[in-house]
Amino acid sequence: MSGRLEAKVLVVTGGTQGMGLAFAQRAATEGASVVIGARDKDRGEEVAAQIRKAGGNALFVPTDVTVEDEMARLVDSAVSEFGRLDGAFNNAGGGPMASVRDADSAEWHRSLALNLTSVFYGLKYELPAIIASGGGAIVNNASVSGVKGDATQAAYNASKHGVIGLTRSAALDVARSGVRVNALVTGLIDTPLWQNVVNQAPSTAERYLSVQPTGRAGTSDEVAALTTFLLSDEATFISGASIAIDGALTA
Repeated sequence: MSGRLEAKVLVVTGGTQGMGLAFAQRAATEGASVVIGARDKDRGEEVAAQIRKAGGNALFVPTDVTVEDEMARLVDSAVSEFGRLDGAFNNAGGGPMASVRDADSAEWHRSLALNLTSVFYGLKYELPAIIASGGGAIVNNASVSGVKGDATQAAYNASKHGVIGLTRSAALDVARSGVRVNALVTGLIDTPLWQNVVNQAPSTAERYLSVQPTGRAGTSDEVAALTTFLLSDEATFISGASIAIDGALTA
């Protein structure tokens, strides 16, 4: 059990399903110790146990990424358990679909808290821990919504644009500290969130699929592969970048 992430200690938010889960599983098979943060305690403990049963190292820490103290505890738990922190995948996100005119204030603030403020909290505590451990890397999961518009996703679009800007600011801030920070510009990925759209709003799902140049959604494993590379020592001159994994949607 070895790979590009061997011996690294990595935090993964939203690590109990979809892209976060795929990355946590892959990182563990490559020899990393993964610390998973998510709200669902039962599911989180199950995922961590499955990784350990397969021979990997995993710890689950119940975490609401919109609460600063809980994000601080997640990072502290990683350092306390494994003695260091080498990287993070700030992946948690989601939110309602509504236009500027239809969204209410509560939806706006929930979306920004989940998709943007959570990344700020992550960076705030991850960066010092990684610097103290000798350097490493962070990947923030943004979206094609961070580089293009969608009339039906006002708050989500705004928050994902913010993730890309925050990523660039953080990368510049720590450029001489041995830490790299990049963002993923993820397109349509087949996750439980996407399957909810397929099941609950098939016409909306068809609209999104119809504009995919490849004719399909990406997979969580494809995202995990790119994230693995960006967190590895093979990507040491890549920082502040927003890297598309979207099947040519924004080409």
